[in-house]
Amino acid sequence: MKGAVAAGHPATAEAATLVMEAGGNAFDAALAGLCAACVAEPVLTSLGGGGFLLAHLGDGRNTLYDFFVQTPLRRRPEAELDFHPIVADFGTAQQEFHIGMGSIATPGTIKGLFRVHAELGSLPMHEIVRPAVDIARGGIAVNRLQAYIFSVVKPIYLSTESARGIYSSRRNGDAPVQDGEMLRQPELADALESLAIEGEQLFYRGEMGAALIAACRSGGGYLQQPDLHQYNMVKREPLGYRYRKARILTNPPPSSGGSLIRFAHALLEPHDQGAFGSAQHLKLLAEVMKQTNLARMENGRNATATAGDILDPETIARFRAALSGHPVNARGTTHISVVDAHDNAASLSLSNGEGSGYVLPGTGIMLNNMLGEEDLNPGGFHLWDTDVRVSSMMAPTLAIDHQRIIATGSGGSNRLRTAILQTLNNLCHFGMDAREAVHSPRLHVEQDLLSIEPGFADAAVDEICAAYSSHDRWTEKNLFFGGTHTVISDKHGFSGAGDPRRDGVFLSV
Repeated sequence: MKGAVAAGHPATAEAATLVMEAGGNAFDAALAGLCAACVAEPVLTSLGGGGFLLAHLGDGRNTLYDFFVQTPLRRRPEAELDFHPIVADFGTAQQEFHIGMGSIATPGTIKGLFRVHAELGSLPMHEIVRPAVDIARGGIAVNRLQAYIFSVVKPIYLSTESARGIYSSRRNGDAPVQDGEMLRQPELADALESLAIEGEQLFYRGEMGAALIAACRSGGGYLQQPDLHQYNMVKREPLGYRYRKARILTNPPPSSGGSLIRFAHALLEPHDQGAFGSAQHLKLLAEVMKQTNLARMENGRNATATAGDILDPETIARFRAALSGHPVNARGTTHISVVDAHDNAASLSLSNGEGSGYVLPGTGIMLNNMLGEEDLNPGGFHLWDTDVRVSSMMAPTLAIDHQRIIATGSGGSNRLRTAILQTLNNLCHFGMDAREAVHSPRLHVEQDLLSIEPGFADAAVDEICAAYSSHDRWTEKNLFFGGTHTVISDKHGFSGAGDPRRDGVFLSV
């Protein structure tokens, strides 16, 4: 067997397997999946966004490639900005996002695509992009999940004439594309082919970038030529630690998701969890999440704190003590995991926010709205520090021991870290196989609200809900609880699972 992939859409996974069948390695496959996800999962990711790739090479080297978005070099008066709110309708809840040219941060995905390819790829770029080009030009049927996501963020994808031209329903022009409709993106296909020929400079120093800068200048955006010229992908040493018998590698500071997972594992490690799904297990897990949130908020209130400060040994000891004092009985992201037969592993997380509504003319590329994300702007809009890498909750993760390599990660905003935490715990503590670890029910605690999926024993759920006056007992598994697409390589070959909460797919070749 050549390798395996788990991803959030059949087309994404198939693009990766096609490249492995052609002789590509795990990194070629992950990049092919990246391009295909931009076509098949357009609300969740885009060439106009950013992301992270955690790479493990068969010779033992590990590197985190950070190509997430960067804040602009300069601000401009708010009165000049195209920046306005929309309301996303989730049916049971509504959430406000901000879009427009003034919400666009400097994109990094194209830079990451080419730099990772230059360092780790084995096939030419035109072979990497070919599967995505074919589905963009030929069209792809919108599935149920993607149709739902489009319906949630309808005001964004119908906000401009260029966006409507791509994403509006052919049945009903006042709605975005619907379940079963074909989504064709010929301009995105042309853009991918042009990038494969001309390279990243086409965007950062060429015609694409010039068009983006001109649009920002006249249309109320921040980006200027130096923003694109000076953007760099950053290589980082992964955050590494041991949990049970595995070496965990994840996204390091300045991003926060990996640090929070590490913190939660540090709290969880000394305790007897009992049987999976028992009241003892659920109460401990919920309390770990609660204490992790407290540490996160305390760290966030410190103006000089960084994401790494939460890992200070004294902080871990203090919050571990707080946990011991409690009796145990008392937006748009997607992810791709790939492992190949040479023990190369890629864990790739991507985001476009929800999209700004602005489509770069002639390319089909919607730019991100990261500067309009409230979670990424805790101090208030337009007050961000200039020219800094935006911190992200995304946490592409690997777990490695002498018997296996595990690649995992998740979408799901703030819930992705607890989804990854629980999946790793299922694998490394409870000894589940990949499918059971991913499919098992989850819970999430935030601001004293307990959210819990069905599937745990009623008595255990009743007991933990009695401890949380604010609780939400979900009636079915939901994408709210993340999507941990996971691949495992061991002596038996490849196994894995796409998370059903996000229509995940697992394929091996």
